Formats: sequence, C-alpha cells, structure tokens
Amino acid sequence: MDYKDGKPADTRLSRRQFSTAFSAAVASAACATGGAAATLADGPSDVALPWASADQYSRCVARAIGYLESQGQAPDGSFAAQAGVGVTALATAAILRQGRSIRDPLVAKALKYLETFVQPDGGVYSPGGMLANYETCLAIMCLTEANADRRYHRILQRAEAYVRTHQWDESQRKEPDDVAYGGAGYGKHKRPDLSNTTFLIDALKACGRGPNDPDTCGPDDPAIQKALVFVSRCQNLESAHNTTPFAAKINNGGFYYTCAAGGRSPAGLTANGGLRSYASMTYSGLKSMLHAGLGPDDPRVKAAVAWIRNHYDLKSNPGLGDAGLYYYYHTFAKTLHVLGGAVFEDAVGVKHDWRCELAAELSASQRENGSWVNANNRWMEGDPNLATAYSLLAISYCRPQTPS
Repeated sequence: MDYKDGKPADTRLSRRQFSTAFSAAVASAACATGGAAATLADGPSDVALPWASADQYSRCVARAIGYLESQGQAPDGSFAAQAGVGVTALATAAILRQGRSIRDPLVAKALKYLETFVQPDGGVYSPGGMLANYETCLAIMCLTEANADRRYHRILQRAEAYVRTHQWDESQRKEPDDVAYGGAGYGKHKRPDLSNTTFLIDALKACGRGPNDPDTCGPDDPAIQKALVFVSRCQNLESAHNTTPFAAKINNGGFYYTCAAGGRSPAGLTANGGLRSYASMTYSGLKSMLHAGLGPDDPRVKAAVAWIRNHYDLKSNPGLGDAGLYYYYHTFAKTLHVLGGAVFEDAVGVKHDWRCELAAELSASQRENGSWVNANNRWMEGDPNLATAYSLLAISYCRPQTPS
C-alpha cells in the first residue's frame, strides 16, 4: 500500500526541488567566509569555517579517535558493550565518517564485533535484549558507511527487511486512525516513539545506494510515508494531520517523545496536560518530515522551523537543559544540514553560521584526553564512548574545506 497521508500533492517535492526551495527560504545570507550551502546529500559537505583551520579540525578529530582507540575500544572490538550493540555501531560509524578505512585495525575490529550480532532473522542485535529494532537501525547506518565495496550488501538487505517488520502498521493490526500507527519502538512490541521512528527513517534512507539504484528508499517509500503519520502526531500542532488530544494544548510547532500509550515528554506537562516540546525531538521530527518529502511551505515544516528559530541554542538542549546534550548536537547538525543553507536566522534576526558555532562549542568542550562526556548521565551520556561518538558524528558536518 502506498500510503500518502492525505496531503495535497503540491506539498511533496522531488529531492532537487526541495533542496532548491529550502535553500532559498531559509539561507538568508551566505557564510561570511564564503562557505557553500549544504545539499541534501546523505553525508556531510566540506564547508569553509572561520573558527579553525583544517589542521585544527584534524587535530580535534584525531584526539577523539585517539581516545576511542586507546581507551574506548575493548579487546573484542566493542565500545561500551554493557549497553549492547548501539554504542559500537555509533562509534564505528563516526570513525568511518571521519575518513578511516575499513582496513584500519580500529575499524576492522569493531566491524568484526558487529558482525557477530547478525541474527538468523536478519536483525543485528544482542540476543535476549529489548533493543532489537534500535540496535539494528544503528547497525544499518554503520554498515552502510563500510559498504563501498558492497561487502555488507546482503546483510543490509536482510536488516532492512527486518526493521520494516517493527513498524506499527497493518501488519501489527494497526490502522491509520490509531495513534501508534506508523511509529517504531525499541523492539517489535515496544511502544513507538519519535526517537526510534526517526532512527527507522534514517536507516531506511541509508539503505538507498544512489539515485539510480532501484533499491533506494526515498520519500515515496510506503514505510516512510507511514512513519510521517506518526511523526506528525508527535508535533504540538493542531491540524488535519494531528487530531490527538495533545495537539492544541500547546500548539507551538515543537515535538515531544511520543503520542502513543497516553503520550510522554521528558520535558514534562503543562498545567492543561500538554506535552512540552524540546529541542532534540523537534530537530528529529523536522528532519524526518524533510526525509518524507515535505516542502518548505507545508504548515508542519513551517511550525517546526519557527520553534527552532525561537529556541536556537548550543549551550543546552532547549527544554531539557544538559540532558541528552550530545544526542542533541548530532541531531542539530544533521537536521540543519538537510535543511540547507550556511546561515540560520533566529527569531530575533541574529544570523548564525551554525557550523562554525557548533564546531567551536565542541572544540571548547573536548576533554584533554580527546573525549567528550556529559556531566548529566541521563540516557547514558556520562559514558565518554557514547558522547564522543555523537560528537564525532556532529562535527563531521562542520568539516573545513581542504585547499584546492
């Protein structure tokens, strides 16, 4: 079934049309140093940065990878194995994103470790755990980074098929009017939430291997369109796409964790029972809508961008303070990269070269041993392996241009 969410045809744009329209709508100025606007490419683009030279960027990255190599990685190739497969997948993807080869001993050991978790059902997860969908989505995003020679092609095909079975849709006896419809959770029968639904969309998108590949998972993919239904219901915006009891209680365009199972937001409740918006989920929700093909004139996108303009910040995860800060940094970078434009203008008219600002913030908070760590251990960010993986992924979107 090719589920279209009932939205007008003119809100859904091709990738090229979307990139052009959003760059014009959001990028109000060029980077002061001549940095080029980002594109909708899956990976980061090189940009000119005034905050640091290419050598300074390289030293920052080298120190972080040096930490992971000397102190983070266990003899079996894992990172934070006590937490399952996820941290190893994130850290390995981050190292690969920074240019290390799959033949590099650090990477090769980590990939070999991940391969031991490939299951007969196609998933890549810790047996007996409760995070099978989450871990498989992260493994997909890692293994696609290592798949230039298609060595993981068959594993990725099976993993893609596996995560599709974890979406709450007709296969789970859910219909479009159910608030859980289209979402994904940590495991097959776990309540769906926006974070895991975003990971599902990212994993499906990562499975696309090029514009001419028939296997590409684009905005028209039925699973992505179903996910859009759930994503729209996690936004504080009353519309034809969101008739949940929470939609009108705050109505500020931001996003929260889940509309399912009675709804939940770690940012808490308003006096009238509304679920407070917070930044990491708002960036996640916006990115998911962009990946699902919504254009800049769609009211959902406009409202999400307006929320971000009102809450632009790199000192905190707005709505949650320092909780989940490094997850936020990665989501912030990836979303603004997809959004396009070298400059983001906030609600009071300040124009932010967001790459410069993010890179400077991460550079300043890097510890002497090369790692990052959050003093707030919520969502395991007190583990330097996880915080460093998120930081390396985030800063990859801030890579300086190399001299021609």
